[in-house]
Amino acid sequence: MKKLILVAIFFIPVILFSQSKNNQKKILMVVSSYGKDLGATRPGYEFDEFSQAYLIFKNNNFSIVVASPKGGKVESDKFNKDKTYNKLLLEDKEALSLLDNTKTTASINPEDYDAIYIVGGKGAMFDLPHDPSLQDIVLNLYNREGTVISSVCHGPASFVNIKSNDEYIVKDVEMSGFCNVEEELFGKKWVKEFPFSLEDKLKSRGAIFTQTDFMLSNIAVSGKFVTGQNPFSTTRSAEAVVESLGLTPVKRTLYKDEKSVYLIQDLLDKKKTIKWTEDELAKNKEDYDVQIIAVYGYYKILAAKDNKEELIKGIALVELTSPHFFNENLQMLVAKTYVKLDKKTIAKKVLNELIAKNLLKEQAEKMLNNIANN
Repeated sequence: MKKLILVAIFFIPVILFSQSKNNQKKILMVVSSYGKDLGATRPGYEFDEFSQAYLIFKNNNFSIVVASPKGGKVESDKFNKDKTYNKLLLEDKEALSLLDNTKTTASINPEDYDAIYIVGGKGAMFDLPHDPSLQDIVLNLYNREGTVISSVCHGPASFVNIKSNDEYIVKDVEMSGFCNVEEELFGKKWVKEFPFSLEDKLKSRGAIFTQTDFMLSNIAVSGKFVTGQNPFSTTRSAEAVVESLGLTPVKRTLYKDEKSVYLIQDLLDKKKTIKWTEDELAKNKEDYDVQIIAVYGYYKILAAKDNKEELIKGIALVELTSPHFFNENLQMLVAKTYVKLDKKTIAKKVLNELIAKNLLKEQAEKMLNNIANN
């Protein structure tokens, strides 16, 4: 009897461990092979997108394999090593080994995987849409029950040439990705060399393209597809993959840039008031990347052109951050925008503050003279 008890004590954990491994979801992460010289010579994949998605999959007990069209070591674009998620990944020897020794897409047996997650970055526009092995993998997942096909940012470029039964697989699928407005604002270095516009191509293939304001978080979950609009959509898209496979994502602390983007989004969508956001930043400034909020205001003004309502939103974001992040060039843009809105009294106040601080003094004095003479 004692022997039976000992055998049970020994084997039950082994059986449970085996069952746990058998139930473990397996995901294939795909990155571009195109990058060279940290994006200076050729654009590669986005390290931020890889690290954030990888950490979510790892923390949710996924078995992860990384592949690329050419295999071997892959190169990302230049990235900030001080970001929390990048620090964590750079300390993860297993993750770094996967990136240094990616499998070729041609060597992958798609039957082994429950899901695919295609990381974005501008390099994805050049090699992933034309990789027949990647197309075969996606098509296999498309035709199998219980699988998930996912991507973020420029990753959906991988889907645009794939057909099933003579129809593009993205037809009538709600899908997001790096949109034309974002290309116009942020894609200037490589966009002229792209083989196509991602937004336009997805629409031409019959996809129902969805987007929110530029560089804010947005995902589309449609059928077995999960797609994220931009880098700030990575965490939500990765967690949507976890959910789509029937699991509940483990709780985690939001990153500073995530919280900052959500704050911007809530303010622009009028879910939060200016007063609330001012108080929130005053009390919890360390929880946010204030510079992201300020820079977003800058781009909001640039993108607004002559749209007064959008210009006012951009000014509000810059002014929201001024007590915590003061930048003379941003303040000069605010002054110019107030002039554009015919609010010259406020513009004068901003310019006089710059002069008092001896910042862009000559430029500010010249603008004050122009205001006075017009």
